[in-house]
Amino acid sequence: MLDLRKIQENKEKVVELLARKGYKADFDPIIEMDAERRKIIGEVETYKAQRNKVSAEIPRLKKEGKPVDHIFKDMRDLGDKIAECDAKASALEKRIFDALSVMPNIPDEDLLPGEKENNQVVKVVGEKPNFDFPMQNHVDLCTKLGIIDYSRGTKLSGGGFWLYRGDGARLEWALLNFFISEHLKDGYEFILPPHQLGYNCGFGAGQFPKFSDEVYWLDCDEDRMKNRFMLPTAETALVNMYAGEIIDESKLPMKFFAYTPCYRKEAGSYRAEERGMIRGHQFNKVEMVQYAHPEHSHEAFEELVNKAASLIEKLGLHFRIAKLAAGDCSASMARTYDIEVWIPSMGIYKEVSSVSNANDYQARRNNTKYRDSKTGKPAFLHTLNGSGLATSRVFPALIEQYQNADGSVTIPEVLRPFMGGQEVIKPNKL
Repeated sequence: MLDLRKIQENKEKVVELLARKGYKADFDPIIEMDAERRKIIGEVETYKAQRNKVSAEIPRLKKEGKPVDHIFKDMRDLGDKIAECDAKASALEKRIFDALSVMPNIPDEDLLPGEKENNQVVKVVGEKPNFDFPMQNHVDLCTKLGIIDYSRGTKLSGGGFWLYRGDGARLEWALLNFFISEHLKDGYEFILPPHQLGYNCGFGAGQFPKFSDEVYWLDCDEDRMKNRFMLPTAETALVNMYAGEIIDESKLPMKFFAYTPCYRKEAGSYRAEERGMIRGHQFNKVEMVQYAHPEHSHEAFEELVNKAASLIEKLGLHFRIAKLAAGDCSASMARTYDIEVWIPSMGIYKEVSSVSNANDYQARRNNTKYRDSKTGKPAFLHTLNGSGLATSRVFPALIEQYQNADGSVTIPEVLRPFMGGQEVIKPNKL
């Protein structure tokens, strides 16, 4: 949710920044509605003052034996006017809220305008692997190794699903356990949230109402606000845990991570670059979230970027970090860096983590505040999130980058403790 006061104080700058996201903002109707709302509130205060003044006359008139019926009538008339004005002000407030709720977050000023074409690679780690044997893609490798069963996943649930089997299931679980152990070492609190969430969570995270058709809804009520949906990412739950609460400033930053499957309607396309596990309806992810003090928001962002990157680096995979242009950031985010891993068979990098700072956008939507120690007043905190990590692209990259000439795959050293010391995955017929 955008800050109306910020818009009123620097409208032209906000319009220019939103244009970098490709969003054409017209704030004049909202500003006019707010001016009308303020005018009505002023009238209400005047009516209340009049009512108080008239009310104060009653004891004196009664003491003097004078009639007071006309005063009660005046008070009722003033009460009716106050109620009418309050209704008008509330209606205007709702219209302003609804108008602001569909607008994207303001991108940080250092982001370039435009979309993917203006993303900037800020760091490259490692070298692209070279193979002195015919390289295989992850779909063929996983099938021959007997670790992913694509056909039976499709048999059970249709396109965009797969089965982990044997060493594949163990490798997936090893990845998740490795990520979890690293976050625990860094002092993040482990959360296992519900997978079914209420509409308020989607709204608070900034995903609704615009993207409400991209999730799986569970209930059949025509009013989606009464329904539940399957979480598309643990971020949707984590950023709403303290909705409507005021957190003591001394507790900031609050650091969480969660493991969940993620459920999304984005179908696995039939493009060659998205075959296999690259895009699906259900995938596993460990998600990091921080609640940060606005003055330390940038530091929290850098920490999350470094944490996500360190996981890929410890796995020994070649990857890069890209700073997204304003238009490539999601609607809710002011800033995003993508950690992109190299998929050899495709000859491209694929995002395995998006680390983002929403600034106070999500906190305004779900009313999450901290109490400022300097002023003693509540203020909106900043929320940040980052995948740490999603496995459905790490897994293919690992299989391809660690493949051997005999069709086996070497297990990265950091994962071996979670696989009973196993060093290599060898072919196993399904």
